[in-house]
Amino acid sequence: MHVIQVNGTLYCHYEQKVRPYIDLIDSLRSLGVDQDLPLPSIAVIGDQSSGKSSVLEALSGVSLPRGSGIVTRCPLELKMKKIRAGEPWKGKLKYRDNEMDLNEPHSVEQEIVKAQNIMAGTGSSISSELISLKIESSEVPDLTLIDLPGIARVAVGNQPKDIGERIKGLIQTFIKKQETINLVVVPSNVDIATTEALKMAKEFDPTGQRTLGILTKPDLIDKGNEENIVDIVRNLVIELKKGYMIVKCRGQQDIKKKLSLEEAIQNERVFFEQHSYFSPLLDDMKATIPLLAEKLTNELVEHISESLPSLQKQIEVKLQETNTELKKYGKPVPEEDEEKLTFLVELQSYYDIISSIIKGEEKSQDQESKIFNQVREKFENWKRCLDSISLNLEVGDLDMKNSIKKNRGKELPGFINYSTFEKFMKEHIEKAEAPSIQLLFAICLIEDILKKESHEAEKMLYSQFNMERIIFSQDVIYSKVLSTLKSKPRLPQDADVSVMKDHLNTYFEIASDRLANQIPLIILYHTVNQFGTELQKQILQLIQGDKNVNELLSENKDVAEKRNRLSKRLERLSEAQEQLNKFSV
Repeated sequence: MHVIQVNGTLYCHYEQKVRPYIDLIDSLRSLGVDQDLPLPSIAVIGDQSSGKSSVLEALSGVSLPRGSGIVTRCPLELKMKKIRAGEPWKGKLKYRDNEMDLNEPHSVEQEIVKAQNIMAGTGSSISSELISLKIESSEVPDLTLIDLPGIARVAVGNQPKDIGERIKGLIQTFIKKQETINLVVVPSNVDIATTEALKMAKEFDPTGQRTLGILTKPDLIDKGNEENIVDIVRNLVIELKKGYMIVKCRGQQDIKKKLSLEEAIQNERVFFEQHSYFSPLLDDMKATIPLLAEKLTNELVEHISESLPSLQKQIEVKLQETNTELKKYGKPVPEEDEEKLTFLVELQSYYDIISSIIKGEEKSQDQESKIFNQVREKFENWKRCLDSISLNLEVGDLDMKNSIKKNRGKELPGFINYSTFEKFMKEHIEKAEAPSIQLLFAICLIEDILKKESHEAEKMLYSQFNMERIIFSQDVIYSKVLSTLKSKPRLPQDADVSVMKDHLNTYFEIASDRLANQIPLIILYHTVNQFGTELQKQILQLIQGDKNVNELLSENKDVAEKRNRLSKRLERLSEAQEQLNKFSV
C-alpha cells in the first residue's frame, strides 16, 4: 500500500532508524510524562467537514467516527506500527482505566464511539481526556498522530452554546507547544485563507516553522480554480515551512458503495495521474496518501531527533525540582494502628532517655543502652549505605567507557579526563543525599515534634552535600589512599576505565569517611543537644494528653496527596530519564 516496503534488509534498516524514535516517545507518553513536560507530537486539526477523518482513515486503514457535526469529541492518540507482511492485524484501545484488544479493523469505529460517550457523554459535548488507539499492520506507516475535534463555528442542535470556544481552547493546549507539529487539514473547495484551522495554526506558529498543510477533496474544486490550488500546494500563496500536500480520500458515496481503502488508494493515484493540473504534483512528491504517510513519518522522526537533547535536559531539571519539593514533605506517618502504637512506645523510650540527659539523672544502663543502640543501629545502616554506593563504582564499565570516549580530548590512554571524573563522582555522592535525609527523619520519629530543629538539621545536611560536590581532598591524604588502592590485586580491564576507577574509588573512600561521621554528628547535635528541653516538654504533652493515637499521628490530607503526586511524578520521570539514557547510548 505505502511506498516503504517491509521485507528484507530495507525493512531491518527501517526498523533500526525509524521505529525506535517513535517507540521512545510513545513509551514516554504511556508513562504519563506529557503531564509534566511537552513531548514531540503531530496534532491534526481542521474545520468541521474538512475531510480530517477521511485522511486519518486512509493512513490507518480503519474506519473512524464520521458524520455531520462533531464526530471527534475527545483527543484521539492514533499510534500506527508497521509490521512485516503476513503478520496478523492487531488493535488496542485504551481510555481511563479501560483497555481492550481489537482483532478486526471494522470494530474500531464502534468502540471509539463507546469510549467518547463514556468520557464526553452521549450528547454533542467534548472532553479533554485522551483515547489511545494502537494499530499494528503491514498496511500502515510508522507514525503517531493526535486527532483533535473539528472546529465548529456556531453551535447547532443540542450542542453547548460555547462549543466553538471550548474546542478552540482544547486545540490550543496542543498546538501552542513548540514540540508540536501542526497538521492542518483544509478542503480544496473553500478559500484557504478563511479556514479557522489555518488561522489558529498561524496564531501559534506565525512563521509556519512547524505547520504542514493538507488539502483534501480535489475532485470538488470549481472548474477553472485548479491552477490556484496547485499554487497553494507549491507553497506560493500562504507560505508554510513544511509546505503542503494534496490527497483524495473516500467520499460518502464511496463508503456507501463499500469501496475498500486499498481501492480508494488506487483510485486516488489514477485521479492525480489523469488530471493535467495535478499530475506534476506526483513528481514533486506532493500528492497521494502513501507519499503523505512517508513525509509524516520522516517529519516526526526528524522532529523527535532534534527535540531529544532539550527533552533530556528538561527531564533532568524537572527531576531535581521534584526531588527537592518532595523532601519538604518528609516521610509519611504510619497508617496501621499497630505501627502507630509502636511509634509511641519508641517515643516514650526516647522521652525517658532525653529526660535523664537533661536533668543529669542517672538512668539504668540497660535503658540508656537500649535507646542508643537503636540510634547506633541506624547510623550503622547509614555506613552500610555508603559502602553499597562504593561497591556500585565497580559496575557500569560500558557507561564509563562511553563517557570517557565521548569527552576525551588529547589525553593518551591511562590519563583521566577531569570532567568525566567529576561527573561520575558527583553522581555517586548525590546517591547518598536522599538516604541521609531519611536517616534524619528516622531518628526524629515524628516530624512535627522536631519541626524547627529537624529543619535546621536538614539544611545542614544539604549544605554538607553541596560542599561535597565541590570535590576536594588534601593532596597528602589523597596520594596515600590512592597508593594503597593501587597496591591491591585487580582483574585486567580497559586502561582508561581502570585508571578512572582508581581515582573514583580513592576519592569516594575519602568522602565516605567524612560523611560516615559528619552526618550522624549533624543529626545528634540537633535532635539531642539543641532540642532536648523542648522535645521533653512536647513528648510529655503528647503522652500524657487525652488525644488518641490516630489524632496524634494523623497528617493533613492535602499534604499526603501532594506527597503522593510528587512521588508518582518522581517515579515516571526517573523511568523516562533511564529510557532516554539507554536510547542515547
